[in-house]
Amino acid sequence: MVEIKPGRDGAGLKVGIVRARFNEPIGVVALEACLGRLAELGVAGRDITVVSVPGALEAPLALQRLAATESYDALIALGAVIRGETYHFEVVANESASGLTQLQLDTGIPVANGILTTDTEAQAEARAAPKGRDCADVAVEMANLIRAIERHQK
Repeated sequence: MVEIKPGRDGAGLKVGIVRARFNEPIGVVALEACLGRLAELGVAGRDITVVSVPGALEAPLALQRLAATESYDALIALGAVIRGETYHFEVVANESASGLTQLQLDTGIPVANGILTTDTEAQAEARAAPKGRDCADVAVEMANLIRAIERHQK
C-alpha cells in the first residue's frame, strides 16, 4: 500500500485569489486572514495574485482566466453571500459554488471555496477571518497533494 500525504509547506507555490467586492468588508477581512496564513505557510508575497470582482457569481470566471495562464498551483475564492428576502440568495450561493467546483474539476487546479453563505451579516463577520485562514490551508495542502500524486505517477 502507498499512502500519499500532502504537506503544508507553501514555499514555491503560486496562489491566485479572487475576492468578491459585494459585502466588501467581509471579503477584506477574509483576504487579510488568508494572506496572513499563506505567509505563515511559506507562500511568498510575490507568488500571490489578488483580483477583485463585483460579486460571487463573477468569481468562477476570473478564477478560470487565472487557471488558463497555467501559472498557479492553487486558487482561492473569497466573499460573502448573505441571505436576503428573495430567492436570489439561493441562486448566487448555489451557482457560485457550482462554478468553483466545476472549475477545479475541469482544470485540475485546486480551488478553495471561501465564499461564505450566511443568514446574517453578523454570521458572515464571525466567519470571515477563520474562513480566510482555512482557505489558505486548503490551497496549500491540495496543491501539495496534487504535486505528490503527480510525482508518484512517474
